[in-house]
Amino acid sequence: MKTVAPELAATLAGGVTTLATCWRLILADGRVLGFTDHDRPLVFGGVTHEAATGFTASEAVARADLSVGGLEVDGALSSPTLTATDIEAGLFDAAAVEIDLVDWSDPSRRLRLRRGSLGEITRLDGAFRAEIRSLAHRLDETGGRLFQHRCDADLGDARCGVAPIARAGTVTRVIDRRRIAVAGLAGVAEGALDRGLLRVASGACAGLAVEVKVHRVDAGEVTLELWQTPSAALAVGDAVTVSEGCDKRFETCRDRFSNARAFRGFPHIPGNDFLVASPDAGMITDGGALVP
Repeated sequence: MKTVAPELAATLAGGVTTLATCWRLILADGRVLGFTDHDRPLVFGGVTHEAATGFTASEAVARADLSVGGLEVDGALSSPTLTATDIEAGLFDAAAVEIDLVDWSDPSRRLRLRRGSLGEITRLDGAFRAEIRSLAHRLDETGGRLFQHRCDADLGDARCGVAPIARAGTVTRVIDRRRIAVAGLAGVAEGALDRGLLRVASGACAGLAVEVKVHRVDAGEVTLELWQTPSAALAVGDAVTVSEGCDKRFETCRDRFSNARAFRGFPHIPGNDFLVASPDAGMITDGGALVP
């Protein structure tokens, strides 16, 4: 239940209201952006809420049970802080959202309507539509660790402890938006950079970091296919660094990285085939390790 301050309650009860809706986005990189459906900027809480964005919101849905509610917001890409390039680069993914009802004649009179996070964002003809999910959507997410064969750490993080090798290279050929040829990676075995991370150091995509999907070597030419399409096109001559990846198997951790003691999976769990396997006199069922 929400408590409305007496000053705002008086405004709501008046014959003429001076109300606006304000949206505040808190991005993963710490930036805070504000927007409003009012016709001039509103400043409160240390944030300027821009007016030239054409924001409109759909009906908000809230449910008494634990199912996910939410609403949608439409707007024009007319703000320098809200660009198609940033949306494609994923800078707004899962950003925290705060929505306030504000008396624009005195912004200190306001009521927090909703908290949530950004969901799916779609763009069309210079406009966008963003889904705002309620906090209940986090109840649908898997929390904690899973008992699974493969490691649940990321290569190079504190739980893994391995320092992945990063190699510098230069883009020599652009095959399409997600596939490039890179010089400077000679001697790296094919597939060693699968699931690795490519960071762009120069050019239009400088600062971009994207995961490598496939690493191939053909007639001495190294090509990389990326998991995501970069927000801007990579170009010949762009400087990049590429770090090796890991398929999270116990054998890889043990043989390639000599890091078996820090493996964060459970390789000895019997698989589903164990449940349906027929008795076999040659089976070893002494409870020993399944992976030597």
